[in-house]
Amino acid sequence: MTSARVVARARVRQGWARVRRAFVPVLLASAAAGLAWAIAHHVLGHPYPFFAPVSAWVALGFTADRQLRRVAELAIGVAVGVLLGDLLVHVIGSGAVQIAVVLAVAGLVARFIDRGALLATQAGVQAIVIVGLPAAQSGGPVDRWVDALVGGGVALVAAALWPQDPRRRIRSLAEEGIHEITEVVSLLGRGLTRGDEEDVEEALVRGRASQPVLDQWRSEAANARQNARVSPANRRHRGELGDLETAAVRADRAMRNARVLARRCAMLVRDGHEVDRLAELALELSTACHELSDARGAGAVPTQARERLAAVARASDPWEVSRDDWQVQGVVLLLRSLVVDLLEVAGTEPGVARGLLPDI
Repeated sequence: MTSARVVARARVRQGWARVRRAFVPVLLASAAAGLAWAIAHHVLGHPYPFFAPVSAWVALGFTADRQLRRVAELAIGVAVGVLLGDLLVHVIGSGAVQIAVVLAVAGLVARFIDRGALLATQAGVQAIVIVGLPAAQSGGPVDRWVDALVGGGVALVAAALWPQDPRRRIRSLAEEGIHEITEVVSLLGRGLTRGDEEDVEEALVRGRASQPVLDQWRSEAANARQNARVSPANRRHRGELGDLETAAVRADRAMRNARVLARRCAMLVRDGHEVDRLAELALELSTACHELSDARGAGAVPTQARERLAAVARASDPWEVSRDDWQVQGVVLLLRSLVVDLLEVAGTEPGVARGLLPDI
């Protein structure tokens, strides 16, 4: 399989994973936007309530990260932008200079109101829309501001009523990230078993293509932990969120070691070394990774994965795997580093994880 096809398959797989995570949030935001339009149009009698669905959609977004403060920042930002844009455009008119003036005023007022960057960004964007969109196409100046308030209010109600658990999204990302490591190690074990250099090369390419998943896991875990520090409702989750953030850093290190291992294994296969025992260890390690992925996704303690990883660690003796081939022994040393990384991802203390390895 060519590198381009491997990367394309990885991108499609990661895309579908993002769709699965965003499915419910997108439906909720879409429903809120429709409800906001209906309230502004049918209840308030506004013929073109453009900013009602815009405000609701912008405030809720399409991710599960819907902390009330974040939603409020976006909703207020839209309303502030619309109000300031309306007031200024009726005084100074429309044009390039007017857009610059309105944007500057909206941004500075938003920064005065709140420290959140999201509020200032949305205030500026909506102010630009107001200057560039004739009032006749979206209702009068007061109507547009009221529409923005309606949309923001609907978004706040939706965010308050919809149950939020920041751990769910991070667990999903953890499951996906560790699954990527699982697939790399599985391909590696299959390639070693068959003596197929193409499988080993595919493992390397797939490992490189999976980096965005691990980066997203690490970034969003850090954000979720920081949000939990200031959110009374989620403060009790700080322990697990911190653990998931630490696991993300260690998983990233594990993937890097897996790629190094794949490069060295490609040399062994190409040169015809005896790697049967090494292949068995790789396949056993992929099974442990699969168990670890499932446990992290479910928020469970990965007891079974730890036990299997510990067994692989104890069996990773370079001398026992290959008594006469120093190149295979060198690859076993790389495998040991990967096993220790995965034990740490599973929650094992670093010292304990290293202590499971046979002495050299």
